[in-house]
Amino acid sequence: MLCVIFVSIGGNWKVSIITSDLPNAGTSSQVYIILYGRLRTSAPIYLYGTDGVRFQDGQEDVFTITVGELGTLFKIRIGHTNSGLSPSWHCKEIRLWNMKSGRQFYIPVQRWLARDQEDGEICREFPVLNKGQPILPVTVYEVHVATGELWNAGTAANVYISVYGEKGDTGSRQLFRSKSSLNFLRGQTDTFSLEAVHLGGLYKIVIGHDGLGPGNGWFLDEVVIKDPTVNHEYTFFCHRWLDQGEDDGNIVRELCGRANSITSARHKLEVKRNETWAAESWKFVKGNTLQFYNRLTGGFVRLHPDGTVDAVGKKTDKYGLFDVIFNKGNICIFQSQELRHLSLALDDDGSVMGMAGGGTSTEMRVLYQPNRCALLESALVPGHAVIFDRHGKVTSESSAGYADLSKEFVVFVKGVFLHSAVVLLATSLCQALCLQPDGSCTGVGKLSEKSYWRVHKITSGICMFESMRNARMFLRIKDGRCDGIGTGDTDCHFKIKKNLENACISLESVKSPGLFVGLQPDGQAEPVVYTKNGNIFFYPQVIKFGRENPMGMSATPSQEEKILESESQQETPPGPESGLALLSSAAKEISPS
Repeated sequence: MLCVIFVSIGGNWKVSIITSDLPNAGTSSQVYIILYGRLRTSAPIYLYGTDGVRFQDGQEDVFTITVGELGTLFKIRIGHTNSGLSPSWHCKEIRLWNMKSGRQFYIPVQRWLARDQEDGEICREFPVLNKGQPILPVTVYEVHVATGELWNAGTAANVYISVYGEKGDTGSRQLFRSKSSLNFLRGQTDTFSLEAVHLGGLYKIVIGHDGLGPGNGWFLDEVVIKDPTVNHEYTFFCHRWLDQGEDDGNIVRELCGRANSITSARHKLEVKRNETWAAESWKFVKGNTLQFYNRLTGGFVRLHPDGTVDAVGKKTDKYGLFDVIFNKGNICIFQSQELRHLSLALDDDGSVMGMAGGGTSTEMRVLYQPNRCALLESALVPGHAVIFDRHGKVTSESSAGYADLSKEFVVFVKGVFLHSAVVLLATSLCQALCLQPDGSCTGVGKLSEKSYWRVHKITSGICMFESMRNARMFLRIKDGRCDGIGTGDTDCHFKIKKNLENACISLESVKSPGLFVGLQPDGQAEPVVYTKNGNIFFYPQVIKFGRENPMGMSATPSQEEKILESESQQETPPGPESGLALLSSAAKEISPS
């Protein structure tokens, strides 16, 4: 059967499309074609019929189209909208006639364009053979899409990508069939195949989603595209939300590529280091008292009366406490609290010692790593760092032999959970545990006053957390739920368990031992048993330091109620702008917690 349809009278291209005679090869969908020339690319041209009978089994449909001057034709894209009752389509062949030059092109297709056939693609690209010119190969690109690790970072929306290179683009393609059972989950990297005529060097992508479905916002970390034809990969770094309620509200982003993997890795590392410093810099405010835990030795840094330094101290060792007496950006001086005439110092040859009188040798540059560990480097001699061997003795980098562990320190601040302190319980570098209007709790709160909690110390290592924004509403675990509508009874008592490896804490219910405050992938709080996947880890940040419990270390719930009543009349929550300023002005007493 031959069906001739004129899309535009006086056009300069004739297009013949033959549908295969396989069973159910015809389509109910709207078919389009795009022509790529050396000078320009046509817009999508929809090949409509006048009688509704087109692209049926074994049928040839002929169209005349106008596209303007394209230059030498080098590829076409044929596709459809996946609409109607039976959208699947098996195309047999396409013929093109340039009615101005008389040149003809034959393209054997013999492919399904169907969600339920082959690779599920509903558009195909084919190179066009021009005499005397090399034909471009059809390439199956490997597209790796990394969803970020923020809470609620995943999306159930439909994600689309367009890839741009020196020789055209792929058009908008839906990323829907990966090697994972579910796509775009928090912290997951999904791998997709994308078939196209080879694009040459890649320089940008446009990626986004349709905003459909609940929780459709998405935190995209990066996209890596591997080109098997030339054995090269390109990185497109994003590390931003595609969410109408986050960031700038955009759900589509244009990302430029980095062909050099080393440069890309350095850029990614620098971004994450800066984010980590922003989250951890509160610890280094002048007046704070710190401890430095070395991950290799499993001990704390100590400064002895004779000026020697080691890293095998216990948490309670008096020589392991250091006061921040100078702070300018990430350059600090750490003075021994016990030996106030001595400060940590790195001399010109890299030796670590205690030094009297301050000076440039005592100025340390704090360099945070993405794992929340800090390096202590000389501000005077960049590259000289505080390093210990596995026995806790000062050593040089060349003889340490333990990669970064020998110079990585987990930094602890003393007095975080004193009574009446105001804290953030950070769940990531930029999110915190927050009480919602409906009384539920989520780990996707912003680092703002809405996420502030007041500490009520019950006894050593046991506290309650009251929302600063909603007075007398406490974090609790009760009846299989974790929410923020507690009244201050024993359901609201939590044992604080500290993790020496990354300075995080976990909150275990005192009334229901073994149950912790945990987070689902979407950030909703729920009671969980202990796991090592990080869903029970919180990183405290002090907004206002507290004081020793005025009722002693054995305050009862009834006494706690009196404390709450007294404080509600005397204290008002700090504004967001006063958060870090309060660190240096508030009185800070040192306690075991």
